[in-house]
Amino acid sequence: MKYRYAWVWLVAMLAASSSAFAQRIVFTGKITEAANGQPVPFASVYVKGTTFGTTADEDGRYELKVLQPVDSVTASAVGFKPRSKAVGKQPAQTVNIGLPSAAIALGEVTIRPTENPAYAILRKVQQHKKQNDKKELAAFEFDSYNRTEVSLSDITDRLARRKVIRDMTAVANGVGELARNAAGKPTVPVFASEVMSRYYVRHRPNREREEIKHTKLHGVAPKDGTLLSQVLGSSFQDYDFYPNWQVVMGKDFISPIADGWRITYDYDLEDSVMVGQDRCYQLKVFPRRPQDLAFTGRIWITTNSYALRRVDLEVDPKANINFVDQIRVYQDLAPSPAGPWLPQRTRVVVGLKPTKKQTGLLVRFTTVNSNFDANRPHELPFYDQPFAAAPEALKTPATFWEQHRPDTLSAQEQRTLAVLDSVGKLPSVRTFLEVADLVVNGYKELGPRGRFELGPIFSSYNYNNVEGHRLRLGFRSTPELNPNWLLQGYVAYGTRDGQFKYNLAADRILNRQNWTLFSVRHSHDVDLVALLDNDLALESPLFEAAARFGNIKPGLPVWRDMTSATAQTDLFHNFTQKVTLRHQRFDPLYNFAYYTSADHGPNAPTARQYSLSEVVFESRYAPDEVLIQNQNRRYAVGLMKWPVFTFRYTLGLPDVLGSDFEYHKFNFTMTHSVQLGQLGRTEYIVDAGYIPSTVPYPVLKSHLGNESFIYTSNAYNLMRYFEFVSDRYASLHAEHYFEGLFVNAVPLLKKLDWRLLASGNVLYGGVSQANRDATPAIDASGAPLPTFRPLGSTPYLEVGYGVENIFKFLRVDFLHRLTYRDLPGARDFGVKLCAQFKL
Repeated sequence: MKYRYAWVWLVAMLAASSSAFAQRIVFTGKITEAANGQPVPFASVYVKGTTFGTTADEDGRYELKVLQPVDSVTASAVGFKPRSKAVGKQPAQTVNIGLPSAAIALGEVTIRPTENPAYAILRKVQQHKKQNDKKELAAFEFDSYNRTEVSLSDITDRLARRKVIRDMTAVANGVGELARNAAGKPTVPVFASEVMSRYYVRHRPNREREEIKHTKLHGVAPKDGTLLSQVLGSSFQDYDFYPNWQVVMGKDFISPIADGWRITYDYDLEDSVMVGQDRCYQLKVFPRRPQDLAFTGRIWITTNSYALRRVDLEVDPKANINFVDQIRVYQDLAPSPAGPWLPQRTRVVVGLKPTKKQTGLLVRFTTVNSNFDANRPHELPFYDQPFAAAPEALKTPATFWEQHRPDTLSAQEQRTLAVLDSVGKLPSVRTFLEVADLVVNGYKELGPRGRFELGPIFSSYNYNNVEGHRLRLGFRSTPELNPNWLLQGYVAYGTRDGQFKYNLAADRILNRQNWTLFSVRHSHDVDLVALLDNDLALESPLFEAAARFGNIKPGLPVWRDMTSATAQTDLFHNFTQKVTLRHQRFDPLYNFAYYTSADHGPNAPTARQYSLSEVVFESRYAPDEVLIQNQNRRYAVGLMKWPVFTFRYTLGLPDVLGSDFEYHKFNFTMTHSVQLGQLGRTEYIVDAGYIPSTVPYPVLKSHLGNESFIYTSNAYNLMRYFEFVSDRYASLHAEHYFEGLFVNAVPLLKKLDWRLLASGNVLYGGVSQANRDATPAIDASGAPLPTFRPLGSTPYLEVGYGVENIFKFLRVDFLHRLTYRDLPGARDFGVKLCAQFKL
């Protein structure tokens, strides 16, 4: 028995040795054009009759690893004839292959006299779009592998002296030669990831789901990679050129096969070539105006079905887009079992650079899809959770990727991953990540186990003429304490009023699939009547800080004690229901009174404090909103094509916990961002409400004015704080971004990369006579009380125009108030600024 096991051990060792020896057979080299020596990007390199293969990078370089001796290596690419080259048996060999042109006779194309022959092909593409577009499938699914690589390029001397960069460079140099960018300059790897998933799509209704099975993060990555692994999966790498617009980096680029292709593009029919087994027309595409958001490069159209077979496109460097040095998209498509074509391999290269003299960021995305299935939709509840990560996805061992990765890493990519695995452990890198997290999220981890975080730091100090210097210390819990709980709160102190303020909140996650949670809140703080019930507008932290800074008395300050309990769940996909029980007590810090009975005579009883007990029902429907979640929070990401609808009903409960009023409030909002192609993008908010009850004016709707110098799209920027109040109203906030529509056509202006915009706000509203009479004009001593003003039959209207992208981040708006211009303190014209960072 002992000898039998010895033989088994010996055979296993010999097999392992043989495998280890075979892994040393590595071919590297460059694929070029035989005619002129120019590199052939993304060429296929493989061994005939085996599964060994890889893809060259954008510079034609490749590395191919084989597990057994072979006699030749073959390279092929669109527009070239395949060529094989004999190889030896040495462990490492350099094999450079020059590919000859593969021009063949053109297929039959009907060409109109004096017309560009490419136009006839583009018309055929439009006629066959429906049969080739994947959106015509009832459903499809596939396995997806996504690799992301991020590197610093063109590092400045100043940045190179930073300790964290010195440490990272030292590790990279210790492993091997640094990678180089297209200009031949070395790049320092920062981060890489690999994600394997199964991606599901259903149409009519549109639903998506991605099951993340394995994830690996390398280098400068956060401790909790849950969110990051979701945005690095296939859901966010869906490059589809069949719609009229392809969203890249948040920008709407016009597709080369869009319906109105002749408006934006021109074409050259260059050749007819074989792409795999498909004969294709090779078309060169280029925008008529380089500054437009359009592509330049080549597309390949099949000669039989007029389907998009391959694209190799890049964004013109002159395009009006910020901080982007290059964008290149390479994609191969394959027909699905049902006919329409699906992306098989996609490679994207993005270069980001603030200015030409600053350090840049080079990002490479590689996506390989396989095991396609079509027209077998799952039941709708299957798609309710758009992302589902396996519990052990982030704990996948390194050996797994060597065995299951669908493409072969080049020698440089292998060195990069080795470098990043070491870089992620550097103390200087961990310190850098902590500082970056503090700047981005505003929170600092507390203690070695990281169960709590202090922050947000940007709310630590404020000043106003009621509280004086306001000092605040806040905290929140992390998933390390409990992944199903989120605890947060703050304590604040005002040096002028000498009062402490505080807030405590707790959220308990009961069900993650439907995001069912229960929340409780309690706060004691100073608030402003002018800001109550303006949640949508106050999503801008900068504007809220400005509104609460300096002289806040025009906003009518009040002490506000609030206790609430909320239950929330998704009834079905992106349809969220929320019920809140809330009790509030208000103690105004200004001269205020209201009638406590129907008697409004000179001696009628009044009060200055009041309490509200409410039940708030809210429904929110966002049909195509993409939601990602970590262990105790959920976030909305990405652009939405459909509007978001929100309906809220508030019922005031009299005599409950001392509540003073019974009332009903109805509110409806709709927000939307509309793509208009070359005309730009329009964003709008429709807001309407009705309060058919008699209550004091602080309980009514106070329309949000803006007396600061900061432009805010959700406020009335030439309206004063608390200028108008309504119990019935309808409003429209609209902004249109022209992108480079007009400026790009003016030679002297297009170099500035400015972008024009227009805005408009219109508000209809009114107040019933009963609500006008609910508050006295004078107090008991005969002093006049602050009052409110309702809108008349004329709507409030303001319009604006402006320029954004000044110095890449500054926006200036010129605003005109068109109605109610004769009121005291009204401004007919104003100029407001805001800072924004947009590509």
